[in-house]
Amino acid sequence: MPRRTSNGRLQEAFERRVNAQAQLVAQQARSDERVARMDERFAKMDERFARNDEKFARNAEQFLRNDERFASMEALFAEIKAILLRHEQILASLPDAICQKLGFQSR
Repeated sequence: MPRRTSNGRLQEAFERRVNAQAQLVAQQARSDERVARMDERFAKMDERFARNDEKFARNAEQFLRNDERFASMEALFAEIKAILLRHEQILASLPDAICQKLGFQSR
């Protein structure tokens, strides 16, 4: 066992070591608390990401349904346009047809 000197250097060194260990333990405890808080934040972020993923999936499904609806509406508009063009041709030829039915000469 080391001999103790009269100026107490061994005791001071031992006390510094004990203080350093206490500071290290306190720092480790603070670090553990910080890591625990970060783990909680990450867990909350993971929950938010999962909810956002669900929302994005629902939005993607809605966009797909909208695309299908718009495609069907465009097809319907094309049919309506074709019908209107036929009606326009019929109406354009109607005066001549009426004149012919009544026995008048067409212009």
